[in-house]
Amino acid sequence: MTESETYDGQWVHRFHPTDDSEFRLVCFPHAGGSASYYYGLSEALAPELDTLVVQYPGRQDRRAEGCVENLAELADLIHAALRRSDDGRPTVFFGHSMGSVLAFEVARRHQEDAGAPPVRLVASGYPAPSLLRGGTVHRRDDAGIVEELLAVGGTDPVYLENAHLRASILFAVRGDYTAIETHPRATGVRLDCPITMLVGTDDPHTTVPEAEAWREHTTAEFALHVFQGGHFYLDEHSAAVAEIITDAARGATLPV
Repeated sequence: MTESETYDGQWVHRFHPTDDSEFRLVCFPHAGGSASYYYGLSEALAPELDTLVVQYPGRQDRRAEGCVENLAELADLIHAALRRSDDGRPTVFFGHSMGSVLAFEVARRHQEDAGAPPVRLVASGYPAPSLLRGGTVHRRDDAGIVEELLAVGGTDPVYLENAHLRASILFAVRGDYTAIETHPRATGVRLDCPITMLVGTDDPHTTVPEAEAWREHTTAEFALHVFQGGHFYLDEHSAAVAEIITDAARGATLPV
């Protein structure tokens, strides 16, 4: 695990602390992902954005814990942890894949709890909450889950060849896929903050129309960015993604 500051029982990692930044960015990893996935993005955004990354139970420094296999329960826990670590600065949320839906659910709880969602949600690589596909990947045997990981990318095949590493990865992936594939659709639910959506042209998990449907989940402005690539298009377009996130923060309307 890359060195970082951690907060609230390891829920939040902070790789490049920037206390004088005007905005905070909170990143939500993909299914099976961990906080360290966003180390490069955090480095690219510093010092303009102070990046915090959520660490889900069941991986890396939290590998001794069980995964939370209910997305609503996980959103409740993250919402509470972020509230406890809130320092008053306006916050942008960024989530990729499962993390986009989780970011939406946490933003929804922020809005309901305090009347103030993040100043912007940047979602990536997953259908709108009203169009969730469900799925049965979490019910597959280990070979079936490995097949899924190889199909979507984002996991170095070398890690899957090591029995110990493979078991650790599959434990987290199965738990997270259970959470996202069993999460119900959210129809008619809107945030009062702008939403920016990013998607790859060849993403097997998200079509462009499914990405466009995120428009229905905000009462504010909406922007869609389409990249060449698959589910992990952001690995190939990291500089452009960082620029979009930075511009999204700069263009956010600050709370009065």
